[in-house]
Amino acid sequence: MNSSRRGTRRDDSDVLKGIAAGLVGGLVASWTMNQFQALLSTLAEEDKKSQDDSKEGDDATVKAASAISEGVFNHDLTKSEKRVAGPTVHYALGTTMGGLYGALAEIAPIASVGFGLAFGAIFWVAADEAAVPALGLSKSPTESPLSTHASALASHLVYGLTTDLVRRALRSAL
Repeated sequence: MNSSRRGTRRDDSDVLKGIAAGLVGGLVASWTMNQFQALLSTLAEEDKKSQDDSKEGDDATVKAASAISEGVFNHDLTKSEKRVAGPTVHYALGTTMGGLYGALAEIAPIASVGFGLAFGAIFWVAADEAAVPALGLSKSPTESPLSTHASALASHLVYGLTTDLVRRALRSAL
């Protein structure tokens, strides 16, 4: 146990260490999730299908980046800017959520039960199944095949597990 524990609460430095470990975990997990999705795409030969599912050929991260660029900067992204902006949104969101998870794991350790799998599943429901469609960045969940939901859930489970394993390793070193 950490010597800075006061009863069941941790001090602010522990929460900051948790945030830092979670940020790194989220960044690594975002990369790992991308690799896992690429593997799934290759195995299932879904590259063409995923392009057909998108109204304009852009995935949700590119659509989000475009909306931010147009709304904040009054600038339409070029094709080359979209290639950078989409992954930037993905990594920024994944890293930020990892930091929040790291903080939550310090404040309420029960949040890390299951080695991040519950976190990944909740993130999938909140982001892919609720927020992304509600913001008009993807089809309604009822319009997508079960296989799309299954691969997205699997990807988020990989993300959650990776976030937690990296967070735990870094946190034990801090």
